[in-house]
Amino acid sequence: MAILVVDRLTKRFGGLVAVKELSFHVDKGDILGLIGPNGAGKTTVFNLISGVLKPDRGNIIFEGEDITKSKPHEICKKGIARTHQLCKPFLNQTVLQNALVGRFFGHADNKVSEERAIADVTPLLEMLNLYDKKDELVRNLSVLDRKNVELLRALATKPKLILLDEPAAGLNPKELSSFMEKVKEINRKGITVCIVEHVMKVVSGLCNRVVVIHHGEKISEGTPIEVANDANVIKAYLGEAI
Repeated sequence: MAILVVDRLTKRFGGLVAVKELSFHVDKGDILGLIGPNGAGKTTVFNLISGVLKPDRGNIIFEGEDITKSKPHEICKKGIARTHQLCKPFLNQTVLQNALVGRFFGHADNKVSEERAIADVTPLLEMLNLYDKKDELVRNLSVLDRKNVELLRALATKPKLILLDEPAAGLNPKELSSFMEKVKEINRKGITVCIVEHVMKVVSGLCNRVVVIHHGEKISEGTPIEVANDANVIKAYLGEAI
């Protein structure tokens, strides 16, 4: 059963068509990979789904509801959270304060006490190995910990679907393995995942299904093995004409 349906989505920036007639779906409980060469339109798709941008054409359906015209904060409260390609935690706040921002402002049920909110985010702090650093300013943390804080803030909104935009960028092999286990754990907790990623080890190791886009259009869809052997995908990544 699809939790998210993207239907014939098109987005133009002046004369540039960044996304063209793009359709795909994310099944509930899946880990879906959205891949493609640099400039393929992947982050634009995430910006459209999360309401940061509005499409010129097409629809976005979440849990059977058309959210195409909804505002970002409305979409977040409906159950879609995201991280960013360039980490954007609140650097001058503590780790705990970042989590509470997500809990108080990103979830529809935000009329809770601070005590209750802290109780809600504590398991997330523990899962992401941030509990011992909860009172530290984010600006003093490592790149990996900052990435985890960004993920923490998104998870604190209690999402049904989380959009991860190149979360493995800059991680060493040990950190990469740890990150992949965290995503699997998040998914086991009932959160559907859609991930934009260039690290193919992450895509093949996590994703049930992969959608490949090139110049804003879908050129392939299937299992990681199927798309890796698709001639159109190979040509797109080698820079040849399709």
